[in-house]
Amino acid sequence: MNHITCFGEVLWDKFPDHKKIGGAPLNVAVRLKSLGSQVAMISRIGGDVDGQKILAFIKENEISVAGIQTDPTLPTGSVKVTLDATGSATYEILFPSAWDNLAISPTAQEIVTASDAFVFGSLIARNEVSKKTLYALLKIARYKIFDVNLRAPHYSKNILVYLMKQADFIKFNDEEIFEISGTMSAGRQVMTTKPASLEEAIHYIAQQTNTKTVCVTKGGDGAILFTENKFYNNSGYKVKVADTVGAGDSFLASLINKLLNKEDPQTALNYASAMGALVASREGANPVISEEEIKEIMALG
Repeated sequence: MNHITCFGEVLWDKFPDHKKIGGAPLNVAVRLKSLGSQVAMISRIGGDVDGQKILAFIKENEISVAGIQTDPTLPTGSVKVTLDATGSATYEILFPSAWDNLAISPTAQEIVTASDAFVFGSLIARNEVSKKTLYALLKIARYKIFDVNLRAPHYSKNILVYLMKQADFIKFNDEEIFEISGTMSAGRQVMTTKPASLEEAIHYIAQQTNTKTVCVTKGGDGAILFTENKFYNNSGYKVKVADTVGAGDSFLASLINKLLNKEDPQTALNYASAMGALVASREGANPVISEEEIKEIMALG
């Protein structure tokens, strides 16, 4: 069994008529646990009702809460989610939130040291306190998985380049990798024009950051995975989209689970793409998805 730590924001996604617990690292943690991994969450909540509900949710999902801190002044995180006509989401993220003040601690260090993999995103680095904690934990993490997850205006190029160079595995969506590869510089090599293809962008990122595994999701068009110097592709599974919240998180969790269990990369990518599609067909970030549903949609191609 894999022991995985997810690090970063926990929060409430607030839709026009309801709210649900979320945050990309927590969504990844919930899906990983449902797939059989042993999971710990490192984050920070406020001393409020919203924070207690998140804590209860994490416990209910049998994820370790030893790394959950409580902030005495800042509120539990929240995000205003707006969906367009196609179900695609945009986010307005409350600042500052309790997770912006995530402190380094012996407990956090012990959790990460004992883990097979450490999953983190870019949003947690928007504030200096949490950024320093992330940097410290990256120094001791065994296998580092970077879920880029850009949320304007909460990122900078320099921080992104640093985090990519720390990672063993980077996951982007197609818009993110084109944005980053088109503007970043690493050493003396600079890509001054937009790459002609995803493959070109992936090769550039992999070479400039010395990352062996890079994955890019393409929305309804599937995903592309680069690992062991080889490309793998999935063209997607067609579903009626309810909302896209959490679909990429469940995709990543499924891919991590399969690859850490040494499954064939193409099989892992197909499974993860099916999971992401099914999550997009349901409301909210963490719907229950059965193995039977995964098999059925994969059989349809």
